[in-house]
Amino acid sequence: MSAKAIQAIEISKRFGTTQAVRTLNLDVEQSEFFSLLGPSGCGKTTLLRMIAGFEKPSAGKLLVGGKDVLGVPPHKRPVNMVFQSYALFPHLTVFENVAFGLKSGPKIKSDALAIRVGEALNLVRLSHLSERFPAQLSGGQQQRVALARAIVNRPMVLLLDEPLSALDPQIREEMQSELARLQRQLNMTFVMVTHDQDEALALSSRIAVFYNGNLEQVGTPIEVYERPSTPFVARFIGNTNLISGTLLSSDKCSAKVKLGDQKEVVINNSTANGVAAGSKILVSIKPQALTISFSDLQNGLPSKVTSRSYLGASTEYVVKANLGVDLRVSSVTGQGILFDIGDDVVVDADWNTCAILKEEAGELNAAGGQNETAVEVKEQTAAGGEKKGD
Repeated sequence: MSAKAIQAIEISKRFGTTQAVRTLNLDVEQSEFFSLLGPSGCGKTTLLRMIAGFEKPSAGKLLVGGKDVLGVPPHKRPVNMVFQSYALFPHLTVFENVAFGLKSGPKIKSDALAIRVGEALNLVRLSHLSERFPAQLSGGQQQRVALARAIVNRPMVLLLDEPLSALDPQIREEMQSELARLQRQLNMTFVMVTHDQDEALALSSRIAVFYNGNLEQVGTPIEVYERPSTPFVARFIGNTNLISGTLLSSDKCSAKVKLGDQKEVVINNSTANGVAAGSKILVSIKPQALTISFSDLQNGLPSKVTSRSYLGASTEYVVKANLGVDLRVSSVTGQGILFDIGDDVVVDADWNTCAILKEEAGELNAAGGQNETAVEVKEQTAAGGEKKGD
């Protein structure tokens, strides 16, 4: 049985009085595209820098390919890093930038060096630009040069620090496809830091979600999106509605919940496992799992439309439900009725798609506060500001 690509065992990092990474255990499999996701200041970049050797853990063990790398300098670890700023040498050509990594390692003959650099440039589709300088390249092309320089040494693990954050949206989408293709072709372990939820969902085989130095959840994109394990993950991975309630009863396949202090619903899934009957809970349900109509549905929530936003492919409403919370509802544009602000409507839900979470102190400060929190978190990450402890 082959060793894990990366094993972090009881690892933590402190900067003075700041606990940047709280004690965690994390495994990354061979040939996996693994993402470290979270807002600024959550500890994800600090963990990546510990793997690279640029930061020393305050406690714990770190194995790469089954070997302890604590005390091993960065240039002797079987990893390479692609930096957010690309860090290309402006006075060197594309070829020379890629060759730099080989020249700084064990001595290699010039003909072998040329072959290795040529192979790396072919992989990122830049062979025709080998004699250009970085200033003559687009942002996407510079990113590909940085990738070629990182893979030319054939590392066991490639570390990527916000690799696409500096690119325009259209180029970013193209580079997402390029990263996915490159990882499959090389069959190499990629570990990527990102604050972009869509990017992590699109590229990753698994995602580790961080918040305030804590490892909140590790899972596949489907698991973290559809079955979040904490209120923070529910808010952070896509918009969601969090409705406070009480768990009345549950078994392995279903749960009965009282929403607020009035409506009772049955949820046919296993997300209540491990939550005791009588516990205060949060029901997380995505906007696309809600529908609104003028019908008097038996299981619906009487509501009033307070906001409408046209987003092209979808139209998003905010409604004030009789539970006292604001709910986001997303409907496909062109399908069904277009509702106006002020309309009295009924909200129906596919409750079987929701997730039941144990309520944590301070999660809901006021009615509707859960959606405001989600927006605030996303605005913070959109700023993209990196700092110590991120």
